[in-house]
Amino acid sequence: MSEAAFIGLQRIFSSLLASSSASRNLTDMLADRAFDLFEANIEAQTSHLPALACAKGCPSCCALRVTATAPEIFLLARYVRQIDERMPATGLGLLSRRVKLANRATRGLSETARMKLRQPCPFVVRGGCIIHPARPLACRGHASFDRRACAQAMTGRDVDVPVSAPHAALRALVQDALRAALDSTGLASDLYELNQGIVLALDVPDRERAWRDGEDSLAPARIERTAAAQPDAALWRRAAGHAATAQDEA
Repeated sequence: MSEAAFIGLQRIFSSLLASSSASRNLTDMLADRAFDLFEANIEAQTSHLPALACAKGCPSCCALRVTATAPEIFLLARYVRQIDERMPATGLGLLSRRVKLANRATRGLSETARMKLRQPCPFVVRGGCIIHPARPLACRGHASFDRRACAQAMTGRDVDVPVSAPHAALRALVQDALRAALDSTGLASDLYELNQGIVLALDVPDRERAWRDGEDSLAPARIERTAAAQPDAALWRRAAGHAATAQDEA
């Protein structure tokens, strides 16, 4: 990870937090900025690589466990409510109901157990992602060059899936910069299991206000950090200094 790139992205998020902390749309603004930063930079990072195999109609990886930050989860909870309001009587039932059913099947499962279960993502409808414009960074950062290998891996076969390293690296860079900015502002910066996090936000809308007040209101869905997934503490401390500068300048 480039320290300069990390601090630059973290400063963008810190400036947004400093200037918009009172906005009712803060979580949407943070998530949208994270998505925009990813999309604005991924083409330059992957222009030298072959074309991806990912396309509509291939939901092979959509049975994997997905983790997301609090702003992403609150944005998606709002997105789910809007879809339910626009399409209240679809043959598939309300989208919120699909998320709750999926959560019952997957809650508390490890990443390995989730893959073995092969529970489909509740947002995949007729082979397409119904939340695609608002999909989390984790989904944006998981990309493959071999559709067949993905399908084989999801059936339990031991295959080497050729994934795009730049996608994964950029996802981590943007997500960690967002988390560092949240952490320096006193907001919960952990990662949460997507299905459970959305259900929590749907069932108790005040969880978003509580999160903005400094509570870890999505704690039941928090993913415990493994040693390999721990952020660079020294880098976060240095970034915190830049966050303070951004807040002073806002």
